[in-house]
Amino acid sequence: QVQLVESGGGLVQAGGSLRLSCAASGLPFSSYEMGWFRQAPGKEREFVATINWNGGTTSYAEFVEGRFTISRDNTKYTVYLQMNSLKPEDTAVYYCAAKLGFMAQFRYWGQGTQVTVSS
Repeated sequence: QVQLVESGGGLVQAGGSLRLSCAASGLPFSSYEMGWFRQAPGKEREFVATINWNGGTTSYAEFVEGRFTISRDNTKYTVYLQMNSLKPEDTAVYYCAAKLGFMAQFRYWGQGTQVTVSS
């Protein structure tokens, strides 16, 4: 049974930082591309960042603007999202997801962690 469990969300003031973690189990983690997505109230879920199986390739949404960094530790079956210079518009539930292969759809999803940025 595949599980993705996010943690690290919380309330932070604008300009602050948070580090999200996503612990995976039940899948060969190092074979999977991992991603972070977010969904704000009343909005559709949107892409934030992805990282390939060995961490050598990453991609980010334009709104990240160099503020976020995705990374992974395959020995710990964990993917991270370091978020700096947070803005109120970053407030959302953040989800991690896993897919097998560049062309695949994200198949497995976590339950999400709430990030709230106050102004």
